[in-house]
Amino acid sequence: MHDLKVTPTGLDFSGVRAAMQSYVDQDLIPGASWALLRGTELIDVQCVGWADREQRIPLRTDHIFRAYSNSKLATSCAILLLMEQGALGLDDPVEKYLPQLANRQVLRPGATTLADTEPARQSITIRQLLTHSSGLGYGLLDVGTPLYKAYLEQGVRDHTTTLAQMIDVLAGLPLSYQPGTRWEYSIATDVLGRAVEVISGLRFDAYLQTRIFDPLGLNDTGFVVPAKDASRLVAHYMGASLADKMQPGLRRIDELPYPGAYLQAVPRLSGGGGLVTTLPDALTLVASLLTGSPKLLRDDTRALMMRNHLLPGVQIGFPAQGALTGRGFGLGGAVTFAAPASDTAADVEGEFWWGGAAGTQWWVLPAQNLAGVFMTQRHMAFWHPVFPAFRHALGRAMAAA
Repeated sequence: MHDLKVTPTGLDFSGVRAAMQSYVDQDLIPGASWALLRGTELIDVQCVGWADREQRIPLRTDHIFRAYSNSKLATSCAILLLMEQGALGLDDPVEKYLPQLANRQVLRPGATTLADTEPARQSITIRQLLTHSSGLGYGLLDVGTPLYKAYLEQGVRDHTTTLAQMIDVLAGLPLSYQPGTRWEYSIATDVLGRAVEVISGLRFDAYLQTRIFDPLGLNDTGFVVPAKDASRLVAHYMGASLADKMQPGLRRIDELPYPGAYLQAVPRLSGGGGLVTTLPDALTLVASLLTGSPKLLRDDTRALMMRNHLLPGVQIGFPAQGALTGRGFGLGGAVTFAAPASDTAADVEGEFWWGGAAGTQWWVLPAQNLAGVFMTQRHMAFWHPVFPAFRHALGRAMAAA
């Protein structure tokens, strides 16, 4: 996908561009880029707005973005490659590879202290780690809970510590709920990164490079931006108001999540949020999930990856939003198994998708053999109206064919 040569289709995507340009003009996003696939054909690639508003640098397809939680797709693929080799099983207990995580204690419902626990009724499994149903927390969105405070105080997400050190810290902390019984966004993908190291015998970054990035030709994806490419890293912005997402205004936050992030190597190789990537690289990884595209995983593995693995009655959801009706979770991304009636083209049954807090999102529609990547650099754009607006405009363009 790196040549980004668009196949003429007769489809008119000018409405999509106009919609995104309006968000730039309203000072709601600095810029946006996207690419759409139908099978092996690239049917649209566009950029609007700025990579850096202050320096007036137009956004290009070779600009480097902070992937944040879209890093989880690569990590999930790493685990599934090991599964294909017979090196692990999805229902293996995690202590088979990370013995520190055996014999978990679980917070009782309504617990207000870390001491109010009961024994786990089962071991955490690899499948539960892939689906964020393991009982682990994040110290990120679960504000006000006993685990949130503990994760912060004990540095679970500390970028100056290694994955191995993270596991040692988690070993002394209880789970939020009984494994398998709920869904809660979590540090689980970073735990999987450490499992990759233990099973493969390679550092996590080396495994990703040799087994995923090099085979797919991902030349701009990794945990750090090389000094020679630092000028291609987009500026990062926060909206004027967290409460009013449509309030105009952006402020620059390049130092998030810590000064020098992504421009210098750090000990933590976060498979849950540590990668940077470009539009062509992100598209190539997503394209590997489509029929007929260069494959990273076997057909049966890809099909397994894109179906819901949560127990009946369990749906995904976030503290600020509640349950997302009709959404479950596959092996590395959400699955829309029952699209609710709404006015957005993003509600598509069978869709496999996820996004990152820095503004990058991807989606795959396996039944239609369609996929896409959308990138902006507004923090928390995962929940901003810009993405539904993009998908709605895209839906109109596709329906007009």
